[in-house]
Amino acid sequence: MESLGAIGRMLVVVGLGLVAVGLLLVLIQRFPGLRIGRLPGDILIQRDNFTFYFPITTMLVASAILSLLALLFQMLKK
Repeated sequence: MESLGAIGRMLVVVGLGLVAVGLLLVLIQRFPGLRIGRLPGDILIQRDNFTFYFPITTMLVASAILSLLALLFQMLKK
């Protein structure tokens, strides 16, 4: 029965995390200088009827942030 409580707490934490990320994304869109997805280094090729967008810099920044958050979470868990 205790495992159900642990799963419930985990789901609440994950849900709150998703809400926090959603609010952060909404707030970031209000500041024009903080546009996610249009960083220098992102590849954008536009032709007549073709658009190719590869957000390589955005992916690297997101990966670094998520890695730091995972490390912080792991350190707090100990």
